[in-house]
Amino acid sequence: QLQASGGGLVQPGGSLRLSCAASDGTFNYRYAAWFRQTPGQEREFVAAVKRSGGTTYYGDSVKGRFTISRDSAKNTVILQMNSLKPEDTAVYFCAAGSTIITSNIYNPGAYHYWGPGTQVTVSS
Repeated sequence: QLQASGGGLVQPGGSLRLSCAASDGTFNYRYAAWFRQTPGQEREFVAAVKRSGGTTYYGDSVKGRFTISRDSAKNTVILQMNSLKPEDTAVYFCAAGSTIITSNIYNPGAYHYWGPGTQVTVSS
């Protein structure tokens, strides 16, 4: 089970930092990712990071504004969100998988482990 934290309310142009960790302290994965979802919409890929080597991948709507990273010492995955826009408002989910291949990282169905989600609201 994964746990996400760091969501909240922020004004447009502001920043938030989301953190994802395993509830039992172990976080073994090949890829970890963040997805987001708004009511009535499908889950959208935001970003992913490969544990070995730290290669990162981003959805087009967040490139240049969001940064995903892994903190090996704390066994967490971080999503730093800058220059937030109202359209970034969503529930954000962290996910992880140990058998995902690179070509499938954008597919939420490829991930075996999910956190319960954290609300991010961007509004003035």
